[in-house]
Amino acid sequence: MEMDMEMDMGMEYRRLGGSGLRVPALSFGAGTFGGSGPLFSAWGDTGPAEARRLVDICLDAGITLFDTADVYSDGASEEVLGAAVRGRRDRVLLSTKTGLPMGDGPWDAGTSRSRLITACEDALRRLGTDHIDLFQLHAYDAATPAEEVLATLDDLVRAGKVRYTGVSNFSGWQVMKHLAVAERYGRPRHVAQQVYYSLLGRDYEWELMPLAAEEGLGALVWSPLGWGRLTGRIGRGRPLPAGSRLHDTAGYGPPVEDEHLYRVTDALEEIAAETGRAVPQIALNWLLARPTVASVIIGARNEEQLRQNLGAVGWTLSPEHTARLDAAGARTAPYPYFPYERQEGFARLSPPMTGRPAPAASR
Repeated sequence: MEMDMEMDMGMEYRRLGGSGLRVPALSFGAGTFGGSGPLFSAWGDTGPAEARRLVDICLDAGITLFDTADVYSDGASEEVLGAAVRGRRDRVLLSTKTGLPMGDGPWDAGTSRSRLITACEDALRRLGTDHIDLFQLHAYDAATPAEEVLATLDDLVRAGKVRYTGVSNFSGWQVMKHLAVAERYGRPRHVAQQVYYSLLGRDYEWELMPLAAEEGLGALVWSPLGWGRLTGRIGRGRPLPAGSRLHDTAGYGPPVEDEHLYRVTDALEEIAAETGRAVPQIALNWLLARPTVASVIIGARNEEQLRQNLGAVGWTLSPEHTARLDAAGARTAPYPYFPYERQEGFARLSPPMTGRPAPAASR
């Protein structure tokens, strides 16, 4: 995947997959906006006034991409984000997702033609806009033919209601199924995949990353701090702080073994002491240098958290520090991926990806 880059206001901009759209290296996730329900109320309950202040800070720093989803606080996140960007829609890119259940009814979940059209119209209304810059499928819908999904997305693009499409939480074969259908019928190809990726969770590297490089998909990284574990507040010999959201939300996210967590936090804390950078800044900066990563989605419940996360850009980890973090977060890949790490013959046929990727052939 080609990773053309530009700089503006100190922020790096990258092409999103094989598209012509340029996105900031850091983007903002609005999962803390709205704050309703057992999961999202624990994340945060940012209202319109504070949301507008956070958007102000983002725009001043060059963050122009804001990501949300209809399922976040049952639509309240989209509503608060829409209010926060009102009057400056031409300065921002809006990304939202649909497909996960919004209710118990038969038409409240999935990506059927009916659901996608309704979900798009609802998102446009809540966001207060006439188009969505990136419309993503939040999960794979096994009950709806891919041909129906791609045809409906094509209609939304042709109608000007959606500019680009992507997927989130898809497996490799599910992504390829959609890309194959798009190619067969001349539908718009997905340009992005939103994925869980962090020093604690590197499964993305085994299949989805090589797929992204080969097929021209940009990765939008969610939960880059390992579901809140890499904030610098958790470490070896330090229990979970009383106010940590993990007390309420750990069961919703990817599990992490304690010893694996502490190997990573040990390395982060050592490098933080050597560089003078904060632990989350180092964890985010490591991700920014990974192949196929177009943008890392940061979230913040308040201005302090946001400003700290903004310090992840404008500098680069040394090769020695990068190697130490690579080693601390490494896990043995499952079959059929592990032979590429262990056996020279496999590695010769398909070398592991490191650093910036080579440009992919344009389509």
